[in-house]
Amino acid sequence: MATTLAQSLSGRTVAFRPTTSQPKARGGRVITRAAFTLPPLPYEKTALEPKISKDTLDIHHGKHHQTYITNLNGQIENNSSLQGKSLEEVMLASWNNGSPTPEFNNAAQSWNHEFYWESMTPTKQEVSGDLKADIESTFGSVDNFLKEFSTAGATQFGSGWAWLVVDNGKLAVVKTPNAENPITSGKKPILVMDVWEHAYYLDVQNRRPEYIKTFVSELINWEKVAERYAAAK
Repeated sequence: MATTLAQSLSGRTVAFRPTTSQPKARGGRVITRAAFTLPPLPYEKTALEPKISKDTLDIHHGKHHQTYITNLNGQIENNSSLQGKSLEEVMLASWNNGSPTPEFNNAAQSWNHEFYWESMTPTKQEVSGDLKADIESTFGSVDNFLKEFSTAGATQFGSGWAWLVVDNGKLAVVKTPNAENPITSGKKPILVMDVWEHAYYLDVQNRRPEYIKTFVSELINWEKVAERYAAAK
């Protein structure tokens, strides 16, 4: 049974409901088992080469992202309060008002990675339209935004994420550590860059600034970002 897509709070249609196995009676109770599945990449694994290699995507998507999904399913199987929820709903519920329960890291990392894959495109794009105008109004220029966004990624100590968000109707750059996601504080993400080392180590070793430069200059899917921006506003 395939997962169904549902419009998320951030405006993207990736917050899917888990599939479920056949209910099983156990001591008179009906047990529903979550079955989130790894979403396919929106492009072939070779499509981002040489900027991001197939080897990186094989491990990053096929191993790391899959592990978050697998672990989350195991956790939800033993937590009836999270069963039947969308991925975003699980993430928000397990954030638990800033006191995360064990499910949060796997739920948030699953969400963050799907958003990240969709934030990239094999074909270089330029920002345009209302989004470009808002970026120029907020940051002074597109170049200034890219510098601030790059700095957020470069200065995130250890593992984490750099985001462009809509916060109370205004654009802002934020960074989050580990699995944390701006949705938990009411912001609406429209772009993300993964700065966990596994996102780039096979390609550029520990040279995070080199990966960031490539991401901001050649990989951003501005069409998708504009779509999210329109939904968030």
